[in-house]
Amino acid sequence: MDKKKKSIGFFIIASAIVWGAVILGCSLKLKGTGCYDEISNILIVGSTFHLLFIWGPLAAIQFSKIKKEK
Repeated sequence: MDKKKKSIGFFIIASAIVWGAVILGCSLKLKGTGCYDEISNILIVGSTFHLLFIWGPLAAIQFSKIKKEK
């Protein structure tokens, strides 16, 4: 298997781990309460982390591939 394909697979697995942690964090906070503000903060941090550290590098890889092909 190509090394680049392995690194992309790592990012996909990392993405699933991050969102799994976010969902677990939300479920723990929701247990017995109705606090929207606390839950929205967890989701905002999770989605920001996901976009910056998971999909940002994947986009950079794709842009560099396109640039090399031209």
